[in-house]
Amino acid sequence: MAASAYVHLKPRLSLTSPHPPLSLSSTEPNRTRTRISTKAHKLRASNTPSSSSSSSSSLSRSKDRTVGGPLLPKKGDSISRTGSSEENICKAKKRRVFFLDVNPLCYNGSTPSLHSFAHWIGLFFSQVSGSDPVIAVIDGEGGNEYRRQLLPSYKAHRRKFTRQFSAPHRNIGSPAGRSHEGVSHFLRKCNVTVLKMEGHEADDVVATLVGQVLQMGHRVVIASPDKDFKQLISENVQIVMPMPEFDRWSFYTLKHYIAQYSCDPGSDLSLRCIMGDEVDGVPGIQHVVPGFGRKTALKLIKKYGSLDNLLDAAAVRTVGRQYAQDALRKYADYLRRNYEVLSLRRDLDVLLQEEWLSERDPRNDSVVLSNFVKLLGETCNLSKRRYHSNG
Repeated sequence: MAASAYVHLKPRLSLTSPHPPLSLSSTEPNRTRTRISTKAHKLRASNTPSSSSSSSSSLSRSKDRTVGGPLLPKKGDSISRTGSSEENICKAKKRRVFFLDVNPLCYNGSTPSLHSFAHWIGLFFSQVSGSDPVIAVIDGEGGNEYRRQLLPSYKAHRRKFTRQFSAPHRNIGSPAGRSHEGVSHFLRKCNVTVLKMEGHEADDVVATLVGQVLQMGHRVVIASPDKDFKQLISENVQIVMPMPEFDRWSFYTLKHYIAQYSCDPGSDLSLRCIMGDEVDGVPGIQHVVPGFGRKTALKLIKKYGSLDNLLDAAAVRTVGRQYAQDALRKYADYLRRNYEVLSLRRDLDVLLQEEWLSERDPRNDSVVLSNFVKLLGETCNLSKRRYHSNG
């Protein structure tokens, strides 16, 4: 049975803990990695018991709609019908470890919505993850600053998720005054480890820990609508994303990626650097060279394998038509900046703990979810009464 924990790493802040601190190493500041020592920083963790049944709920957001497959096979399902029998047997033996990208699930479209979160997490627990270990990751304060220093427009339009729980509601079961604290409390009650690393986006924390999970011989499933995670897809890394139009989660694999883009996931990041990402406020090369479209970009990336190889080649010889050649030479720094902004960092100072990989006890899910939804309803009603009384 997994013991839930809340791991909150804060620079220059000492926190007391009933458990040993997370093992972290300090690194050079010029790489913008958080310097943390076990003397100055303590890990706050809490264990929560569990008991009861399973869960359900209703609707939300998808940042990047793609063609996904059916729901993930349940634990214990036998071997897939594709690939060699040896490969399938090997895959069947590997444990699945889920990473839950919390922030985007707290939105309905571009609007903050804890009801949306409750709906999707209910479906996730009941239809997807079951008793497999789940590690939930929340964006740390100031997590966007590193990328915004490189590109001020990066996620500049995103609305900050503000208070949803008012102070009086702490008396009816919410331990927190902030929505993310309320979400963290809910997840811990469902025996999920919750991580938050100050100064870093959840995407980078997940990318770092994914590598460590793979080194331990497990498989990874990332639960998120965020297309940034496509750069991590491999034989042992899948994405499972909410599909609002079908009101279910759907998994997205290496096979789906190749069928959709006709190239390897290793090309995904390079292609996005050229085409840009409007959702994240990253302008593509077509903003400065209108004729440089996706077809040209895909052809060049397929030929040269990566943006770095393409730019190096364009600097010394002709790689395509004159307009593309001129654009690649003139805007090489522009594209390299996009690469630095869009690439997920895999070198953060966070170390995977063995207890995070324990089997999750799902028996308390439905009761905890029901209480959470009830609290949301009471909070909403109180807010409406206050609004009318002030009006």
